[in-house]
Amino acid sequence: MSEKLPQQPNNEEVDLGQLFNAIGGLFEKLFAFIGRILTGIFSAIIHVIKPLIVYFKLVVGILTIAVILGVILEKSEDPIYSSKMVVEAHFDSKYQLVNSIDYFNALIKSDNFKELETIFEIDSVTANELKGFELARGPETQNDLFREYNEYIQSIDTSLVNQVNYNEYVNNRTLLSGSMYTIIAKSKKQDIFLKLTEGFKKTFENDFTKKQKRVRDTLAYIERKSLTTELSRLDSIQNIYLEVLKNESNNRDVSFGLNTGIPLQEVKSVTNEYDLFIKEQEIRRNLNYLNKTIAEDDTIFDIISPFDKLGYEDKTLTERYFFIFPIFILILFVLWFLVIKAFNFIKNYE
Repeated sequence: MSEKLPQQPNNEEVDLGQLFNAIGGLFEKLFAFIGRILTGIFSAIIHVIKPLIVYFKLVVGILTIAVILGVILEKSEDPIYSSKMVVEAHFDSKYQLVNSIDYFNALIKSDNFKELETIFEIDSVTANELKGFELARGPETQNDLFREYNEYIQSIDTSLVNQVNYNEYVNNRTLLSGSMYTIIAKSKKQDIFLKLTEGFKKTFENDFTKKQKRVRDTLAYIERKSLTTELSRLDSIQNIYLEVLKNESNNRDVSFGLNTGIPLQEVKSVTNEYDLFIKEQEIRRNLNYLNKTIAEDDTIFDIISPFDKLGYEDKTLTERYFFIFPIFILILFVLWFLVIKAFNFIKNYE
């Protein structure tokens, strides 16, 4: 007789089924949570939009009035004009430039227009029209940044070179890191900016920048003298070599016999004309580079782009009242509606 054995439940299949049920439950709770968030966001949007729809005519009327008031306020205010001048500072005159900008703004803020008249050599009417000055970085190309980074790497200790990469250097630059600057002048009058140029020319110079230039010129003079002395010495050596070669050429075929009858020829001298030529070219390149550097940086600063004859009207978005007023009124209207609704909800809550 065959006996039928009782079948045992598969524990592994039971555990796997419970695991899938648990995972399914977690996903259901996650989707339900996301659904409640989306429902809440949608409900909040509806509550914000609802008063605009319910009171549409009132909202349109209020916004129209706000736009009109904004336009009237803009027209009633005197326009502010701006103009830019791009300069390149040498001999660390950028520090004096920053101090001068702060000083000019302090004079304008304190209504000390008499001092501004003296600095910029302008009349009192023009000085009273000034509203302020700003200083920003000048226009820079990628090549300018690479060149500036290379100069910075050469100026620091070699042990720190690997700790500062190009991106970190660019991100950590300050206003005083470069040498190109944009000066922004603001005025209530449109055609006074050209008169400010002479005043800025004087602000770059002080005792420190003049000393820096004198030191640079002195070092350049010493280096130029050293290079010209080397050239003179090389020229003397070349003349000696030429004289030796000339004498050898005259005596090239001179020989005399001995008792053995074996002719002996004069030994040729060894000269280094080619090495002297290479050295001379190197010195001349260094001398030309030195002269070029002195010629390019011969002034305390250079004006890359002067102030425009006529300034442009300077208005930021926050000064566009015909745009700001309607948005402000709209926000206040929605907030007022939500506050009233919250108050009624709290009042009727049991």
